[in-house]
Amino acid sequence: MLELYIGNKNYSSWSLRPWVLMRELNIPFREMLVPFGGAQNPDAFRAFSPTGKVPCLVDGTTTVWDSLAITEYLAERHAGVWPAEGVARAWARSASAEMHSGFQALRNFCTMNCGLRVRLHSIDATLTRDLHRLEQLWADGLARFGGPFLAGAAFSAADAFFAPVALRIQTYDPPLEEVARQYAARLRGLPSMQQWYQAALAETWRDEEHEQEVRMVGTCTQDLRAR
Repeated sequence: MLELYIGNKNYSSWSLRPWVLMRELNIPFREMLVPFGGAQNPDAFRAFSPTGKVPCLVDGTTTVWDSLAITEYLAERHAGVWPAEGVARAWARSASAEMHSGFQALRNFCTMNCGLRVRLHSIDATLTRDLHRLEQLWADGLARFGGPFLAGAAFSAADAFFAPVALRIQTYDPPLEEVARQYAARLRGLPSMQQWYQAALAETWRDEEHEQEVRMVGTCTQDLRAR
């Protein structure tokens, strides 16, 4: 059986992408959760990942260690990862690649921390540009392919790549148009997303580096995590 190595569900946006994709497409896998080690075990991920990062997919003697590469590996073996129709498939791949390599301000200002509610100190021009681009991209996909998902009626890798953004929106509540808010809420309402979120809240591990990232950009107004 496929083994998917992931980090803490509260923090690891990269891990969520293949995890939710495989759950939504009913691709069987064994979850291998390894908490971020910090000072206690900084090289914990190197036992299974060449880069020392998550996610990492292991299929027998084959190791795939990047979320986009994992997606393509799964697409070669399972239907539904990408839309069947050519135009929608090209759009979905482009949107996923843009998320994979872009939106740096959104990543830096709104790091994933599922269990917190945070009021940002400020929203600068770089974050504003990322939020506007997010609105534009989501609205384009939903209008072009008819929804309710980004590339049409079925959940695909494009939605999986933006699943962490839906959780970031819940945490930081940035200013967004209603279409974007509704789509983010739709993603959060998926059974797999609810399962991930509830597991994230139940985690008691804390990683100081991730916690400090939040304190640098905002004020925590609520902490819903288990103690």
